[in-house]
Amino acid sequence: MSALRVGIVGARGYVGGELIRLLAAHPRFELAYVTSRELVGQPLAAHIAGYAGDVHYTSPAYEDLPQLAADAVVLALPNGKAAHIVQQFDAVGADPVIIDLSADHRFDPSWYYGLPELTRAQYAGQRRISNPGCYATAMQLAIAPMANVLDGPVQCFGVSGYSGAGTTPSDKNDVELLRDNLMPYALTGHVHEREVSKHLGHPVEFMPHVAPHFRGLTITANLRLSIAFDIEEVFARYRGRYAGEPLVRVLDEAPWVSRIAGAHHVELGGFTLSGDGKRLVVVATEDNLLKGAATQALQNLNMAFGLDEFLGIPL
Repeated sequence: MSALRVGIVGARGYVGGELIRLLAAHPRFELAYVTSRELVGQPLAAHIAGYAGDVHYTSPAYEDLPQLAADAVVLALPNGKAAHIVQQFDAVGADPVIIDLSADHRFDPSWYYGLPELTRAQYAGQRRISNPGCYATAMQLAIAPMANVLDGPVQCFGVSGYSGAGTTPSDKNDVELLRDNLMPYALTGHVHEREVSKHLGHPVEFMPHVAPHFRGLTITANLRLSIAFDIEEVFARYRGRYAGEPLVRVLDEAPWVSRIAGAHHVELGGFTLSGDGKRLVVVATEDNLLKGAATQALQNLNMAFGLDEFLGIPL
C-alpha cells in the first residue's frame, strides 16, 4: 500500500514541529515537502528533535505549490496568509486535501470545521478542512454538553503558555516580560471568542492571558443555566456526551495545566454548581500545540483519507 504524501507550508513554528513528528511516525503518511523561508536548505533533523529522516526545508514560490506531488497540504501559517495559497490551487484546478491551521477559513461554511468530537457527523468527504483554534477547541468541548440549557453568554477565562504566541518575537513570548507575570490581551473580540460563538450558536465572552510556562492552556468557563441541575446530572451529561471519545477525558477533580503538556487529549473537570443549581463552572486543559493544533490536524487528515481517525495518535 503506497504512502500518502503530505506537504507542510510554513513549518518553522512549534506546531509545524509537532506535526512533523506525528507524520514521521505515522504508518500511512510520509512528508512530501516542508517549507520555511528562514530555514531553506537545512535538514529537518537539525531542528526537529526526534526526527531522523532526510527531508530538507524548501521555499517554493506559492504559485508553484500545486505542482508539487502531495496528496494533502497542511497550511501552518499565521492568520491572513492561507487564503492566498488556496487561491493558487484553485486557479489551476488542483484538489489535494487542504488543512488550514489558521483562522482564515473557520467562518467559511464551504469548509469542514474539523473538531471531530463535535462535528464528525458533518464530515462528508470535504477536501478543504479548517482546523479549530486551540482555545476554541477547549472552550467548545467544555460548553457543548450544556449548550441546550444555557441562559445568557458564557464567560471563559483563559491562560496559555507562551508557545501559543508563536515564534515571531513579541511581548507575549518574551520570557523576561512574562517572568512572574500574567499578561492579558485581546480581552474582547478575540478570534476564538467569535469562532466559538459561531460554531456553538451561542455567545461566548473570552478573556485570554499568557503565562510564563511554555505549553498547555487552561480555561475556566462560567455557565448560567436555564434550569437547575444537581452534580450527578452534570456528570451524566459530560460522561454521556464524550463516552467513547479517546481524546476527551472527564475528571472528578479540576485538571492542571502542568499535567497536560505533551498529552494528546483534553481534560474536563472541576465541575462546581452554585447553591441554586443554575450556575456551573467547568475547567478544561489542553496542550495547545497538540490537541489544540497538530493532533487535531492528524485526526482530520486520517478522516479525509478514510483511515481510523486516531491512527498515529498516541492514546
